[in-house]
Amino acid sequence: MSAIDDLFTKLRAENRKALMPFVTAGDPDLEFTAEVIQELVARGAAMCEVGIPYSDPIADGPVIQASYTRALDKKVKLAGILNMLGAVAPQVSAPLVTMVSYAIIYRHGVEAYADELNERGLAGMIVPDLPVEESPQLAEICAKRDLSLVQLITPTTPQDRALRIAATSSGFIYYVSVAGITGERTQLPPELVERVTWLREQTPLPVCIGFGISQPEHVRMLSQVADGLIVGSAVVRRIAETTENGRQATLKSVGDYVSSLLAALN
Repeated sequence: MSAIDDLFTKLRAENRKALMPFVTAGDPDLEFTAEVIQELVARGAAMCEVGIPYSDPIADGPVIQASYTRALDKKVKLAGILNMLGAVAPQVSAPLVTMVSYAIIYRHGVEAYADELNERGLAGMIVPDLPVEESPQLAEICAKRDLSLVQLITPTTPQDRALRIAATSSGFIYYVSVAGITGERTQLPPELVERVTWLREQTPLPVCIGFGISQPEHVRMLSQVADGLIVGSAVVRRIAETTENGRQATLKSVGDYVSSLLAALN
């Protein structure tokens, strides 16, 4: 079993849900990324997703795109990110996963990338642009290393294709709440609960919802049907305030925000 399997087994036994913040590696620098991961886990985050900056974002909205650009402008490299995560992983009690384009994995070497994560104690990878037709090979490679391969299902994914994606996923299913890009939203689609309920009936994997979640009201509504909730743009936007407010104030701001979501979640 992977670390993510263990996490959700524990959460279900305790009748709790997972809050999973997303941060961009290297924004504003890798030292701060390490600090904010530790702060988020200390506040109660069940898992942290770490975005690997990419020059051609797949479904990221302007907030996360800008964070990727800032990190790339500072010459943040994959090797440095993985080294940082390898140093942080033993210090935190929550699994760490990378949100990474398949293009980066492929260029690095599929097995080499999986080995890098495994050697550093990371729990898995979320690959938003992995076609289901090409996923069995990566799924097998991850399974041999007890890594989770998390894939995305969207509101526009046909049901038969959603089942194929679920079959080669592990850890959890990342359900995209809205058609479109990431970003904070005031309202979520009314049919979201129905779609997630259907998906949970089709797979034993936990189903976690991301995209657009930013308010305690969202958390309270979706916690009834989801195993976990993913919050990205709202966290990344607060991290961007380091340049104006300073690092310690920003760490507190991000931590307080995540604590407010956790209070609504459980």
